[in-house]
Amino acid sequence: MSEQFLPVILGAAQTTRLNHALEHATLNVLARLGVQARLAGYSEKDGFFILGSIDSQVLKTAVDQAYERLIHGEPGLAIHEKCGTNFVAAGAVAGFAAWLGMLGVGGGWRRKLDRLPMVMLLVTVSTILAQPLGPFLQKELTTDPRVDAIRVVSITRYDRGALVVHRIRTARI
Repeated sequence: MSEQFLPVILGAAQTTRLNHALEHATLNVLARLGVQARLAGYSEKDGFFILGSIDSQVLKTAVDQAYERLIHGEPGLAIHEKCGTNFVAAGAVAGFAAWLGMLGVGGGWRRKLDRLPMVMLLVTVSTILAQPLGPFLQKELTTDPRVDAIRVVSITRYDRGALVVHRIRTARI
């Protein structure tokens, strides 16, 4: 890969982290406002999506509040308990524990089956111990609450039958 593309790639990753933080903060604000809708989000370099049936004005209010609250010192809003990062972290740790538990078993289903209770115990314990890893990775790697480097440009609603998608576009300042 050419050296000239590295700053572009790193810049896109950083902007995605900012949008991811704003997406999480928006979902957290909506929850604190008492919104009961089942919602999901997805972030990328030029904004994020909110999937789920929600009033556009309520969403806009939440996006604006989330932005202001992040800027004014509430970085904890950028961490979300149902973020995919949490699930990937727990899955990776559990997968490693399962692999570790099967080391040295060799071939044959009987030997593997005999090892299964220990593997299940290892996976369970490792999943419990991995709980802080997801939020840590969100804080250090997948989100950046310093959203004053971006601004919200537009919020567009798309209705596809029962599916409602809002596209929140952002731009670097």
